Amino acid sequence: MSDPKKHSIAVKNLTVGYKDKIVAENINFSMGEGQLCAIVGVNGIGKSTLLRTLGKLQPKLSGEITINGKALELHSSFELAKTLSFVLTEQPASKNLTVQELIALGRQPYTNWIGTLTSQDKQQVEESLSSFLLTELRHNKCHELSDGQLQRVLIARAMAQDTPLILLDEPTTHLDLYHKVQILKLLQQLAHSKQKTIIFTTHEIDLAIQLCDKILILDDNENPWGTPSELIEQKHFEQLFPSEMVQFDAKTASFKVNK
Repeated sequence: MSDPKKHSIAVKNLTVGYKDKIVAENINFSMGEGQLCAIVGVNGIGKSTLLRTLGKLQPKLSGEITINGKALELHSSFELAKTLSFVLTEQPASKNLTVQELIALGRQPYTNWIGTLTSQDKQQVEESLSSFLLTELRHNKCHELSDGQLQRVLIARAMAQDTPLILLDEPTTHLDLYHKVQILKLLQQLAHSKQKTIIFTTHEIDLAIQLCDKILILDDNENPWGTPSELIEQKHFEQLFPSEMVQFDAKTASFKVNK
């Protein structure tokens, strides 16, 4: 692997799991700024466990995770709040807040001890509202929103936190196809226009192939990582699911059901 200091995040020989239970091992990848990456794989393979480990929500079992050339475990909580933001599948406890209030919580790492928003903080909140098409919903309570709208608010809060690295666990769960595409295109735009490093877990492999710069496939073996076209060429998607039921069509870069 090349010099990790040139990467926003670098992972080497990583093993994740719980105490003495290994969930996934032999994970290696590195990502620079301005890239969108999906973590894909079958259910129970360890996608969320890996993401939570990258975000220091749970300890790694072995291996290395470096962010901006510094080992993850050496980052203080305060440093991490300015380095990475996390969007989990669990619903926020603060659904009684308005859209604008919830997004403004993303500015907490930067506000003074009484939490006063500066003009820069307010500008960041405005930009997040606008980028995620939420300006007209700013005064709505979060409990009044649809699943798709709430998901946009949670990602907008992460954008307002303005961290170089954003991790999202299943950001398109419970959404229809239009809103799945909308969320992933917004993430792609955020990565490319704001030079963010964005990593998310997903079951939407067809969409990830079309929209991501890089993909990590957890397959309980090699855990290949690369551009979608590289992974297609190396036939890694064809080995994801039992072939008697589902087959990957390399020409259309999509899965087909065997009838």
